[in-house]
Order: sequence, then structure tokens, then C-alpha cells
Amino acid sequence: REALMSKRNRWPISRRMLLRGAGAAVGLPLLEAMLPRTARGSENVKPPVRLAILYMPNGVFLPAWYPQGRGKGYQLSSILEPLGGLASDVNVFSNFRNSSGLMGDGHYAKTSSWLTGKTAVRTSGKGIRAGISVDQLVAEKLGKETPLASMELGIDPVHNLVDMGYSTVYGCHVSWRTPTLPAAKEIDPQQAFDRLFRSSQFGRTPSDRSVIDIVHEDAVGLRRDLGGADRQKLDEYVDSVRELEKRIELATHADDRNWQPKGPQAAFVRPTGPYGDYTTHVRLMLDIILLAFQSDTTRVTSFMFANDVSGRNFSFVDGVSDGFHPLSHHENDPAKQEQYKRINRYHIEQYAYLLRKMKEIKEGDATMLDHSLVMFGSSISDGNAHSPFETPTLLAGKGDGRIVTGRHIVTPVHTPLCNLYVSMLSCFGMKTDSFGDSSGSIDRLLFSDALDQS
Repeated sequence: REALMSKRNRWPISRRMLLRGAGAAVGLPLLEAMLPRTARGSENVKPPVRLAILYMPNGVFLPAWYPQGRGKGYQLSSILEPLGGLASDVNVFSNFRNSSGLMGDGHYAKTSSWLTGKTAVRTSGKGIRAGISVDQLVAEKLGKETPLASMELGIDPVHNLVDMGYSTVYGCHVSWRTPTLPAAKEIDPQQAFDRLFRSSQFGRTPSDRSVIDIVHEDAVGLRRDLGGADRQKLDEYVDSVRELEKRIELATHADDRNWQPKGPQAAFVRPTGPYGDYTTHVRLMLDIILLAFQSDTTRVTSFMFANDVSGRNFSFVDGVSDGFHPLSHHENDPAKQEQYKRINRYHIEQYAYLLRKMKEIKEGDATMLDHSLVMFGSSISDGNAHSPFETPTLLAGKGDGRIVTGRHIVTPVHTPLCNLYVSMLSCFGMKTDSFGDSSGSIDRLLFSDALDQS
């Protein structure tokens, strides 16, 4: 184990230190003991900038999406109301166009172009081609600093059928490592958790011990050498890892009627369905993103709430009786539009859930959210028309002080969505004049360009 030098030599402990045991390795949150105490010989430790991208299929009911007002004086719309208390951390954008999605019918060409800015090749399976997605460009740069270059998560399994002349693989991925290779996504919370904390050589069975039990001895040794504030932070972190592990186990056994939770797990309510119910599944994945960032296992992640054209029924949302996809084709029926709007609002509630948890985690004199960029959006706007115009887009977090937040930014009509990606890339030190089909960057988004911060 790496020696703790904070007491003996008055140097900080390494940011790359792990709690280890046979088959498990748990990364640590950023502790005060990791910060340099003197300039000479110390590590340049600071909170990293992270990128999380959350994708919602099927667009939004536009009349209830856009906020009132521009700049800092905007008022949240009915769909965006769950962001109450977070408005100062979020930018809402108007007038973006998923330009490269104009060349294809239906959903699939829009989904694959959303983060790539490239038009998908119309094919039934062989020869799929889109482009490298913006998150994977960031992962290529930051991945050398972390155990995992990126983590792609989702809810629905990948399927390869043909719809409207397109392989449905296009609708199952938003992250693309190369123009012909989508990034494989993980939909099983247990497998995603194990990628974070268990050795790849460690065969996991239901009888395996908790990762926290495995690294307990190392954790006790570390805790003994930490100051009071760091001890509390370590304890809270360890508890959060253990709690998530318990919730995952309960969800994994949700359909096994003969399985009964034991010990402390008995206090948890058993969920229902594969990996628990839909909301349970989503929240587990969002909490995995949180721990992935907190442990610095990866700094880049994407999450798909569902594949495009998913048949999932959303009757678990109050006032909804049908699926997201059919309701997005509302045909101007007020009853369907109301249900469509409620499903949109439900997704914003999940986005707000992650943002609030990130905002609760202190890192230095700021928060994890301040040190991150968390994007939420859809590849189409009005699902009734499969329109790539007015694509709904939110961006939370300050990117470690690089982003001006808390505004409704109304861009010129038909501004390419990829203009946003040009600005986002600069937050990771990746200066570029173009990405995908961009025509520039977004004025007034970055502090260096913020001529009008009203």
C-alpha cells in the first residue's frame, strides 16, 4: 500500500491512492490531505473537470419547455420546475438545431448525430457509420489520468433490427469511439459497480463479500492518519459506497421470490422488475456516475434514459397511461400533450437528482458540480414531427470556473448544436475551431467570452 506521508514527511497523500483488498480496489474522494501543503516538491492536486451527458429520447413538448425571459432573469417553465434551487447552476439554450440530423427520417439518424455532428449512413446493419462523439474526444485526452477512460451507461439493451431503412443500433448509442464503432454501454448496475471497484480478474458470485468489507483493513489504516474533516469525508464516502452496493443487490434479486435480504439489507424496500422498477434502475445508474466521479475512476460518462423508439410504458408517472414514444406523436391532442409534458418533467426530476447530489459534495472551496459539465438533452425537439430544430439542451456546472451559469441563452435561429461542443471542448483544454457541423462557438458561454453576462 502507498505510504501515508502527510504526517511523516509533511507531504500530501497521492490522489491515485486506492483502498485495496483481495479482488477490490476503491478509489478515494478528494481529501484535504491530498492538497499540497508546501509549494516545493508537492503534487499539483486540484479537483478535475468532469463531463457527464444525459440523453432523453423523443423530444419535448416545446410550449411547456422554454423558460420565460432571457439571461439571468429567466423563470423556469413547468417542465423545468424540478430544477428549482438549481437555476443558478444551469444554462438553458434556445434555437439549437441538430443540423446533421436533417438528412435522415425518423429517430435513428438524429440519435447517432446528436454528439457526433455527423450524418449517419443509412444501412440495415453492415457498414454503420456516424462519427466520433464529443465525449469520446474528451475521454481520449483525460482517460490517461484515470482507470477508465469513460463509462457509458443505459437502461435498455442494444438490439439490431431494421426500421425505416436504418439499423436500430443507431438508436441504442449516443457515444461513438470511432465513426464505425459505438461505445458499448452497460445496463446492469451490478456490472457497472464492479467495473468501478472490483478487479477484472476477480470472479464475482452472490456469496462475494462487500467491497467495503474487502478493503476494510486498508480503510482503517488510512482513517487513523487523517485529520477530523477528512475522517468524516472518508466515513461518508464509504457509507455511500456500501449503501449503493446494498441497493444494487436488492434490485438484482428483485424478481427472485425465494431470495431474502439479510442483515442491514432487510431495512431496504424490495424493488420490482429487472434491476428494480424503472426509477430504481435510473437512480442506481446516476449514483454510479456520482461515485465514478467521486472516486476519480473516470471523468467522462454518458447515460441514455432509453433507446430511441423504446416501447416502455410510463404509467408509473402520475397522470400518464401510455408510452413515451407514442405520446410524443401527440397529433396535437391536448390529453396526449399533457402526458407528454409530464414524462418530460419526470426526466428533468432525474437530472435534478444528480445535480443536487453533485452540489452536496464539497471539493476544496467549491463543489463537484462546480468542477463539472453535466449536459441534458434530446436529439429532436417536437416528437410529433421528428424535428431536429429547437433541440432541448441544458448544461449545468461551471467547468471549474470556465462557464458562466444561471442563464437562458437565446442563440441565433438554427445555431448548430455542435457550436456548444466547441465551447465545451475548450473547458478541457481542447482548443478547436470546429467540431462536426459547427459554425463557431457559443458567445457569452465562457467567462473569457462573456461580454454580456446579463
